[in-house]
Amino acid sequence: MSSTAEVQKVRDLMEDSGRIVMLTSVDHAAGRLVSRPMAVQEIDDDGTVWFFASDASPKADELTKDPTVNIAFSSRSSWVSLAGSASIVHDRQKIVELWSPGAESWFPDVPDSPYVGRLRIDPDSAEYWDTPGGRVSAVLAYGKSKITGERPNIGESNVVEL
Repeated sequence: MSSTAEVQKVRDLMEDSGRIVMLTSVDHAAGRLVSRPMAVQEIDDDGTVWFFASDASPKADELTKDPTVNIAFSSRSSWVSLAGSASIVHDRQKIVELWSPGAESWFPDVPDSPYVGRLRIDPDSAEYWDTPGGRVSAVLAYGKSKITGERPNIGESNVVEL
């Protein structure tokens, strides 16, 4: 396990990325990876990520057969690739607590539907790239690289075990 500061860095970058991420799972029947946008509901201190999900979806079927997933977070100046395993949890109290008009758009059966669950992603590792200053800083680093012939320093990257 990585240090508390490294885990916090990953969590901060995930939080700063906004709510919409790309979740990738394995569809063994089709023999391919499948990615879809998902809205993050919560990120725990240890990096566990939570979404709403339907038990009746193809995604739930895929995750039952193979819980291996990856979540891609992106902002204007950072990226996080989180690898982990997924499970669907039925916690009615938490579902009601986090319910929102956005969730209702996807799940019109209201939060007490037996098919609505919380998709829990337990992280194994994360790789991040952080470019303070965003694109402008990166462009300047590339320009400097052309002049000096050295590799551009466009920020920090690291692999963090969670």
